[in-house]
Amino acid sequence: MAGLIPRPEDYGVFLDALKARVRSARLSTALAVNQELIGLYWSIGRDIGARQLSAGWGAKIIDTLAADLRTAFPEMTGFSPRNLRYMRDFAAAYPDLEFVQQLAAKLPWGHHIALLGARGDDERRFYVRQAVAQGWSRNVLIHQLRSDLYRRQGQALTNFGRTLPAPQSELAQQLIKDPYAFDFLAMTPDMLERDLERGLLEQLRQLILELGKGFAFVGSQYRLEVGDQDFRLDLLFYHLRLRCYVVFELKVEAFKPEFAGKMNFYLSAVDDQLRHADDQPSIGIILCQTRNETIVEYALRDSVKPMGVATYTVSAAALPAPLESVLPTVQDLSRQLPTAMRLFRLRTEIEKRLRRLLGEMAGEPTMRSLLIQSSALGVPAEDIAQVIDALSAMTDAARGLEVDALRTAGAEVAAEAFLARLHSLSPR
Repeated sequence: MAGLIPRPEDYGVFLDALKARVRSARLSTALAVNQELIGLYWSIGRDIGARQLSAGWGAKIIDTLAADLRTAFPEMTGFSPRNLRYMRDFAAAYPDLEFVQQLAAKLPWGHHIALLGARGDDERRFYVRQAVAQGWSRNVLIHQLRSDLYRRQGQALTNFGRTLPAPQSELAQQLIKDPYAFDFLAMTPDMLERDLERGLLEQLRQLILELGKGFAFVGSQYRLEVGDQDFRLDLLFYHLRLRCYVVFELKVEAFKPEFAGKMNFYLSAVDDQLRHADDQPSIGIILCQTRNETIVEYALRDSVKPMGVATYTVSAAALPAPLESVLPTVQDLSRQLPTAMRLFRLRTEIEKRLRRLLGEMAGEPTMRSLLIQSSALGVPAEDIAQVIDALSAMTDAARGLEVDALRTAGAEVAAEAFLARLHSLSPR
């Protein structure tokens, strides 16, 4: 067609880099605006609180201030009497300006309003750090507050300190909770382990939210073949930050020592059959209704495999009967979630293959950077651009988020073609 200028071979990669730069600048601008706003609210709240203490200003003065500020700044929506009181309480909760500037200002104002309900300074600061590090939305933050994450995080009994190197052991310990709050489930006295598993799978998004950031669902009743026999893992995840597989065994009874022996066997099989050379040792988590700390300590003491034991809570409401007629089977779920699981696996395989091919060139960049670097391997720019476009869908799948079928169809095709090309290349 007349007037069209031919695009250079690497045009797609160049354009994608420019778009990423623009998005980054827009995000930086938004973060800077938020930081200024939080700093402003803190200073207003500090001064209101100081005047009320030193000059004896009564509560009614806030109503007067709100009216005068809204008259002076009619285009701003944050000067209601209620919000001014929030500002005062916010400044009182964080008297340290440095903490506000370095960390608290990274969260939107709505998060801080929710955090005013925390039960103490240490707890509030814990949630600030977690929300910043894990990118929680306000709804997720409220969920974690209500489920009392502060008192559950890192409380599972484990042998990580002896079986994992530092800092892997500390990170793994902090990622394991006790108890896990499966309050989105209902439970009956005669519930079976497969019923618990099905209930968790039915609420997969809530399950991943409770597990925490980084857990990517691989499969349920995951089949392993050992010595010509089939063995099934209740739930198998891959943790993107720990870079290891995590096996969950579900029990509807108190912990027994033999559970640790069975988990040790599973972890050996996973390490032998699934773990790649650049993966960390697989971790096992045994979830039980109750546990005796002494029994757990003895059971884990001599194990060479990293594992932990945690409890869980569920709703006391009765489940519909018959249970199997309303909860989906594993086959039902495999039909509902195949694309998400395949996209997660494709993303993991692409990243691992790129790191092998690039070698020392890879360093510790993001997945997007790895894809752009693959041009050095001779991968066409058009192929790189297509899989970069598919990256967001693969990342959402890895996080357990709901992925639109139309969006993922093209992503899966592009990812499979890209992985096939990578397998045809030799390491540098």
